[in-house]
Amino acid sequence: GPEDGADPVLKHLHDQIAAVARSLKWVGYLSTTGVYGHHGGDWVDETTPLDPATKRGQARVVTEGQWQALMRDHGLPLHIFRLPGIYGPGRGPFEKVRNGTARRIIKPGQVFSRIHVEDIAQALAASISAPNPGAIYNICDDDPAAPEDVIGYAAHLLGLPLPPATPFDEANLTPMARSFYAESKRVSNARMKRELGVTLKYPTYKAGLDALFAAERDQP
Repeated sequence: GPEDGADPVLKHLHDQIAAVARSLKWVGYLSTTGVYGHHGGDWVDETTPLDPATKRGQARVVTEGQWQALMRDHGLPLHIFRLPGIYGPGRGPFEKVRNGTARRIIKPGQVFSRIHVEDIAQALAASISAPNPGAIYNICDDDPAAPEDVIGYAAHLLGLPLPPATPFDEANLTPMARSFYAESKRVSNARMKRELGVTLKYPTYKAGLDALFAAERDQP
């Protein structure tokens, strides 16, 4: 979503969506776990108060509220999905490790949750088949982890040396990359499992990277 909080879909189609809201069976909005803000590595769930630490997170809180207003005022069958870092084919760390641009950025206590794109797809499909308007789900795996561990495991799979460790304060990151490090939290997926019956294909980053690595290796 854009930084100013104005969702382009709502900006242009608000009235059309409102007009047909009651005839729809399911609507999903993909938000971000950035809406929770910084929790010093502690666990958050869907009941945790929203306190975003980044402009992007603040914008998503605004947008979630705009979609929820359509539900409240017009009966839109809204479901909100809060996503952490997404990875999958073509969106993994292997390329950076291979070409030597990967770094292990060390910020003590920093953990991120993540999710494989196939697990997002199955969670959405499960929700579509059993709508529960008003529901909010965190869609993430079981294994919040330090980012340097993920890079390190990718290097291990590739049989390449561990990328250099760089202290966060010396890392010279882009503002976008730096903003990700403004927050550290572990995101609970218990509601997703309980209500949507999702069994993750890739419950840990190691399982996900193992599969990506095998798929790349098997390509001719």
